[in-house]
Amino acid sequence: MSDDILPEVSSRRKFISAAAAVAAAGSAPRFSFADTAITSTSQPGGGDKTALRPLRVHASDAQLADLRRRIKATKWPTRETVSDATQGVQLVTMQRLARYWTTDYDWRKVEAKLNAQPQFVTEIDGLDIHFIHVRSRHPNALPMIVTHGWPGSIIEQMKIIDPLTNPTAHGGTAADAFDVVIPSLPGYGFSGKPTSSGWDPGRIARAWVVLMQRLGYTRYVAQGGDWGNAVTEQMALLTPPGLLAIHTNMPATVPDDIADALKYGKPAPAGLSEDEKHAFDQLDFFYKHGLGYALEMANRPQTLYGIEDSPIGSAAWMLDHDASSQAMIARVFDGQPEGLTRDDVLDNVTLYWLTGTAISSARLYWENKLNFFAPKHVPIPVAVSVFPDEIYAAPRSWTEQAYPKLMHYNRLPKGGHFAAWEQPQIFTQEIRASFSSLR
Repeated sequence: MSDDILPEVSSRRKFISAAAAVAAAGSAPRFSFADTAITSTSQPGGGDKTALRPLRVHASDAQLADLRRRIKATKWPTRETVSDATQGVQLVTMQRLARYWTTDYDWRKVEAKLNAQPQFVTEIDGLDIHFIHVRSRHPNALPMIVTHGWPGSIIEQMKIIDPLTNPTAHGGTAADAFDVVIPSLPGYGFSGKPTSSGWDPGRIARAWVVLMQRLGYTRYVAQGGDWGNAVTEQMALLTPPGLLAIHTNMPATVPDDIADALKYGKPAPAGLSEDEKHAFDQLDFFYKHGLGYALEMANRPQTLYGIEDSPIGSAAWMLDHDASSQAMIARVFDGQPEGLTRDDVLDNVTLYWLTGTAISSARLYWENKLNFFAPKHVPIPVAVSVFPDEIYAAPRSWTEQAYPKLMHYNRLPKGGHFAAWEQPQIFTQEIRASFSSLR
């Protein structure tokens, strides 16, 4: 294990010097899409790899032209033989997506949004970790580290940055303010791609603890869904000094008897409440019809050359994450207003494409040895927000068993797997409510 994983005491001077460097013309390193490696034109701290190096994002016109060329050159399959999406993402959805991607979509808009945020890279445990770090102007803001999942990215959390850090402009009070840290998982986005095995959720959790220490935070909270939940719960199991509580929108609460029934294709156990039976049915559907992508990435991620080589192949693979999200995105490209826009969807897909992270991100499934939905016996306070169109809506009964220090539980009327992205206002309100007692 690297010495970087050991607890460290850091001052805020590193952040201040790095932030100042952002303002200096030409001082920020750029992400090179050509070789999908982070290259630095200057490193505050005299070349110290643990320094916080500011980052700006830029794709060349040639790279964007190549993306459009590849989309136009897609070799399309024949149309599905059914009238719904039971065979996968429908041809009409992907052709509408391709048409918009090549004619109306503008990557430069999201590039500008990314570059408007303070972004940094720092080396932890031998790997460059990219993160957004936005401090609130309000005193006594509560620091929070937010972790995305697959097929997500930092794009998922862009909509919640200002409501959390600038609450008075979004219906809140100064007492609701957060400092927000949003890292890219190893192998995702602008973080480094591991060149050896071992970067599982536990190792990422240890790196995140180091990151928060390096930023000078002595008390903070953590949030995550999907892989973000796995990492966040592993952070809680470490019980690092300063981590007060966690919040999740995709909790791990499935009891052993439910898990056994699902594993062996048995009917639901007798005596389940209405909420428990609904959750069982959701999980049963996911295990039978929606788990294929996870099994392939867990077993043979390197085999998925097609999603690294074809933009449309990558987009279809990502859209087919879960049935509710896929249906929503199909409606978006059919012209219906939803929580996401066509640009939202393509911002995320394009980020994966330009960074060449389709397979490096998939390897997290291979690295993971945790049972994703099994309770982990988290010993610190936990807040849970349940969105109805998540893979399963965790019942209160299961949640109370899984988290003995449950401090907040709420079932929301709308939203799915990408909660912060789809329903940023509801999500922001949940975060404020979840951690209000820690102020």
